[in-house]
Amino acid sequence: MLTEKFLDGQVVLITGGGTGLGKAMAMECASRGANIAIAGRRQEILDETAQILAKSGVKVLTIKTDIRNPDDVQQMVDVISNEFKRIDVLVNNAAGNFICPAEKLSINGWNAVINIVLNGTFYCSSAAGKLMIAQGRGNIVNIVATYAWASEPGVIHSASAKAGVLAMTRTLAVEWARYGIRVNAIAPGAFRTEGTEKNLWGEAEQRDRMSRRIPQRRFGEPNEVAHTLLFLLSDYSKYITGEVITVDGGGWLGKGTYEIADVQEFLK
Repeated sequence: MLTEKFLDGQVVLITGGGTGLGKAMAMECASRGANIAIAGRRQEILDETAQILAKSGVKVLTIKTDIRNPDDVQQMVDVISNEFKRIDVLVNNAAGNFICPAEKLSINGWNAVINIVLNGTFYCSSAAGKLMIAQGRGNIVNIVATYAWASEPGVIHSASAKAGVLAMTRTLAVEWARYGIRVNAIAPGAFRTEGTEKNLWGEAEQRDRMSRRIPQRRFGEPNEVAHTLLFLLSDYSKYITGEVITVDGGGWLGKGTYEIADVQEFLK
């Protein structure tokens, strides 16, 4: 059983930490004693979440950051290093996605997602990783998606980017193991968050149809991803690196039961 404050004194950086899954992961880490740095592009959202996190009695740092910009990312890491003198955990959670058939996807739409998901993850991993190498330990967790390997219509931009992040996860795990750094990934399935409600799941009827495609017949709760993160940050997983844990209610395993008509309708 995980001790209540097993992250006590550690510094956890979560990109996209102001909302959705990022917020849920930040709250769980704070409840286990970690000092939290959350980064994102909307300062007001970060500040609102920081007020909630501070109730756990930990130190909270908010940093307005555009992870598509490597200079922004380096400044973010420098600010955290100056404040806390270390980064123990990096959670690459920031992402961008929208549904679009491949033949209708613009170059700008492609680049927007690739720059956030793939390039942004590398910029953050590179900048924080150098600090972790210097301190002789670290833990990086990348948030990917099952369609990075299982495919899904309408998300060719995000699927390509997430597949790249999955390859990055495994490569960094091999390269950085000698520095005491573990690198793993979590692949959430369908979750109900503010972002997915706005960009992915659509109206209630569409959400119901999507949930019926999941073997557990429900969307996931954000804390179910957050609890998986806690496992990857604990000593229970200290011999695990380069792996991806799927948290999707059996979704990708049950793809053979999906009706193609549902997918075609979803893309209209």
